[in-house]
Amino acid sequence: MYISGGENVYPAEIENLLLAHPAVAECAVIGVPDEKWGETGKALVVLRPGASAEPGELLAHLDGRLARFKIPRYLELVPGLPRNGAGKLLKASLRTLHGQQAR
Repeated sequence: MYISGGENVYPAEIENLLLAHPAVAECAVIGVPDEKWGETGKALVVLRPGASAEPGELLAHLDGRLARFKIPRYLELVPGLPRNGAGKLLKASLRTLHGQQAR
């Protein structure tokens, strides 16, 4: 969970909706620093092999399905997400790699 403008935002809710898009193979949402809101969302998305999608298209997929404050401000397409030996997503590694600077 991260807090944006005093509101609790649960990444799993956003991730489930992104995974419903046919081009998305896997994704993770983290909170990144934001001067105005404290934190804001950043989605890291891995596309299915052979699929194509633009960040704007994926964010538009969330519009109307989520409250506006929950829609990530940033979305980055990445080749893969770090996982441990048991297959668990390493969100701490994502925060270290992608959480300091929003792109």
